Amino acid sequence: MVAISRIFRSGLASAFAAIGALLSLTTSAYAVPSYAAQTGQPCSSCHVGGFGPQLTPFGREFKLGAYSMRAGKATAPLSVMAIASYLRTHEPQSGLPGNFHSNDNVALDEVGLFLAGGGKHVGGFIQGTYDGVEKGWAWDNVDLRTAWPTTIAGANAVIGASLNNSPTTQDVWNSLAAWGYPYTDSGLAPGPSTALFINDAWGQNVLGMTAYTWINSQFYLEGGGYRSLGANAINKLGGDAADTSKINGVAPYFRVAYQKNFGQQNFEIGAFGLFSHVFPGRDQSVGATDRVSDIGADMSWQYFAANKDVFSANARYTHERQSLDASTILALASNSRNTLDEFRFEGSYYWRNKVGATIGYFNLSGNADPMLYAFSRTFSPDSSGVTFQIDGTLFGDHAGPLGQRFNIRVGVQYAKYFKVDGSKNDFDGAGTNASADNTLRIFMWGAY
Repeated sequence: MVAISRIFRSGLASAFAAIGALLSLTTSAYAVPSYAAQTGQPCSSCHVGGFGPQLTPFGREFKLGAYSMRAGKATAPLSVMAIASYLRTHEPQSGLPGNFHSNDNVALDEVGLFLAGGGKHVGGFIQGTYDGVEKGWAWDNVDLRTAWPTTIAGANAVIGASLNNSPTTQDVWNSLAAWGYPYTDSGLAPGPSTALFINDAWGQNVLGMTAYTWINSQFYLEGGGYRSLGANAINKLGGDAADTSKINGVAPYFRVAYQKNFGQQNFEIGAFGLFSHVFPGRDQSVGATDRVSDIGADMSWQYFAANKDVFSANARYTHERQSLDASTILALASNSRNTLDEFRFEGSYYWRNKVGATIGYFNLSGNADPMLYAFSRTFSPDSSGVTFQIDGTLFGDHAGPLGQRFNIRVGVQYAKYFKVDGSKNDFDGAGTNASADNTLRIFMWGAY
């Protein structure tokens, strides 16, 4: 049995060592789309529908094992991804960036470059993304890992650690925010103005270290914390520090889950939490912080039929409690205490694991606050809606004309809003109804 204390003492060093493994281009380095070639499996072995990011049980084990599984020789640890789309809203929009029209826009939504791979006990990926709407580069998702097989109470287990830059990026179930449905969207698409802290506030402006154990492919336990990057670092990495808040000290994070396999089915139920002391707008002048606690529960279910049809469902509920001591002093909020509650659910069916249909529902609610939600006529964050998607993947279960690295997904999305920023009708006081944000999007998503 590997000594647990030794593993965690070397965890941070090993995670950083993964960067060296990626950069060295040795036999221990792999690219994201080349994972299929390295494991000897098609994309559909790791991904529902033959394309990311929704993981199968095989894909979850691969990620929890620090991306180090391989069946052949090394490949170049570089990859590229691109997403382009046509987008039409129910009513024209104003204030869109650049030279985009008020409606009927075609955009290169993003281009992502990946440095990714794994060696013995270490692995991960670093993503940089060009935003085709805002016309700029920035660092994106990062997940660097170390993982060690061991036994715990006679059961097979994996003990590991993740260094990442956004809470839930390291998670292997698609029920949490980082890899949740609809999996792809556009910076031109309108929508609600309010989001939970754990969903939106810390992505790419923090660094976190968490340790985890995966016991008997059933029990998952994870804990760690996140610290904010400095303003200069955020700006140099392509972000805008002026649009961020700052964590005071470390924000603790936890994740627990139980997964059970039943033949061709698997079911997961879990809980998660993030607890942040926040300087709003990075302003430390008042000597106080806001305290924001996000805690929730989630579930995931998959069924893989003998004919290769796949059924899946994900759900999560999150409760956010806000103690806004700093924001009330700074006149950013009227209430010293606020709450938000969010429920999300999506279900999908993939015919032969190639052509899929998905429907997702969300509902966000909270108490009114005239300052915090001044953009709303009702001073409320309440929003709800559904998103429909039909998509097909061309080379999910076999190599394409350019080999196993190449894959394409094409799809159609339609987002319908029942309520936006507190109201169905005239939510902004300027006569705009929630239905104005209803959006049709046709997209193409390619990777090599």
